[in-house]
Amino acid sequence: MTKKIKKVVTIGGGNGNSMLLSGLKHYPISLSTIVTMSDDGGSSGVLRKELGVLPPGDVRQCLLALSDTSDTMRNLMKYRFEEGGLKGHNFGNLFLSALEKITGDFSVGVSEAAKILKIRGEVIPVTNANTNLFMLLKNGKLLKGEIKINHNLEIEKKGIGKNYLAPRARANQKAIESILEADLVVIGPGNFYCSIMPNFLVEGISEALRKTKAKVVYNCTLVNKKGHTEKFTLDDYVEKLNEQIGKNRIDFVTFNTRKPGKKLIAKNEKELLVNYSPGQVKKRNYRVIEADLLSDEKVSYSKGDAVAATRTFLLHDSEKLARVLMAILGSKHKESINKIV
Repeated sequence: MTKKIKKVVTIGGGNGNSMLLSGLKHYPISLSTIVTMSDDGGSSGVLRKELGVLPPGDVRQCLLALSDTSDTMRNLMKYRFEEGGLKGHNFGNLFLSALEKITGDFSVGVSEAAKILKIRGEVIPVTNANTNLFMLLKNGKLLKGEIKINHNLEIEKKGIGKNYLAPRARANQKAIESILEADLVVIGPGNFYCSIMPNFLVEGISEALRKTKAKVVYNCTLVNKKGHTEKFTLDDYVEKLNEQIGKNRIDFVTFNTRKPGKKLIAKNEKELLVNYSPGQVKKRNYRVIEADLLSDEKVSYSKGDAVAATRTFLLHDSEKLARVLMAILGSKHKESINKIV
C-alpha cells in the first residue's frame, strides 16, 4: 500500500518564509507556501508605482528557496543593481514583473517562473488583488502602506484601532484549497504586522484556518520589534493570531532557547528577545516546543537594498526548524513529542 504524502502549507512573507522553505523542501512532503502581497517598499514598491504590477519581492524569495536550478540562475535572480537607473532593483523582481505583463496575470507569471526555476513545491500569492495595508491607531492617526507601518515606532505606545487592506482583497482560491487540504499549516516566522498578519486580512484565509483539520504551528519570532511588539511575550503573539483567525487555532508554538552572542545582540539594538515563561500561564491550549533554533550564519545585505536598515541580522536555522516541524507533523497528539535536539 502506497503511503500517503503529507501536505504542508506555510503562511508568511519576507526572509522568514523563504528560510523556512529552504529547510522543508528536503523532506518527502507536498509543500506549498502562501505569500503576503502587500509590500510597498524597496524595489517592489517602485515597481508597483511605476508599472502597476503586484509586489514580486516576497514571492521571488520563496521561489528561490524552493529552486533546484543552477547556481548561475540563482545568483542572477538574487542580483541587485547598485548603481545607475536600476539602482536598488533586484533582477528577480524585474523578471517576475515582466512575466506578469506578458501573461496578464501575476499568479500565472509565478507558475511560469516556478517551471523555469525548477522549484520543489508551489508558491501561491495570497491574493491577486492590488491592495495595500493600512493601520489606524487609537489616537486617530492612519498609517498608509506597509513601509509606513514598518517604520513607525509608536504603534505599541498609541495602540492599534484597526488593521485592514484597501481595496478589499479576496484570497486566491488555491490558497484556500491548500489550507483545507493540509496536514500541517505553519505560520511565520517574520515581521508580525507587516509579513504575517496581512495574510489574515485577506478574505477567506482565516475562515479556511477555522475549518481545516490540519495541525497549526506558529514559529515564534526570535525578537520583538521596537515600537511594534516590544512588550509582547510568546503568549501575546499567539493570542493576537487566534484573535485574528477568530478561533483558538494554534496547536503548537516553536520557541528558540539559545541566546545570541553579545555582539549580535548589539547589532540588533532595535530588537529585543522574546520573553517566554513556561509556568506563568496556568493553562495553554497549545504546546510550546523549546529548542535551539538559532542560525550561526552571518547575514549581510546588498548596498543597493533600500530597506536593508529594516532587516534583521538574527535568523532561524532552516534545518533545525524543519526538523522540529517534521516531528510535529509525525506526532499523533500534542503531548507525544519528546524533547527535540
